[in-house]
Amino acid sequence: MHSRILLALTPLLFTALAHAVDCDNAADQATMNQCASQEHMAADKELNALYQQISTRLKSNPDSKKLLVGAQRSWVAFRDAECKFSASGVEGGSVYPLIYSNCVTQLTKARVETFKTYLKCQEGDLGCPVPSNP
Repeated sequence: MHSRILLALTPLLFTALAHAVDCDNAADQATMNQCASQEHMAADKELNALYQQISTRLKSNPDSKKLLVGAQRSWVAFRDAECKFSASGVEGGSVYPLIYSNCVTQLTKARVETFKTYLKCQEGDLGCPVPSNP
């Protein structure tokens, strides 16, 4: 009997989930906040993947790897502080998560581009901290 009820409710669940993540047609603040958060998570996932690639390339140079770790920690602290300041005008409001997430996403995407540049360094580029891919 319970399985019939679950099967009957399954289409409703999928419909609710599909509606909850329809970011192209977000019509309410909660959905816009959720979509902004999802965009931030996607940018963060890309950043983490690139960070791992850079870290791998630096495995034979522990001093450079340590500098990368320190730079990234400082960058995360800056990003979070900057976005808290940027969104402070709407703190406590329902739009705050949207403004904060958009800021974090924008800064994360800029950091992604920096990491992509590091990963494209050419052999002999003395201004590049990441060795080219062997």
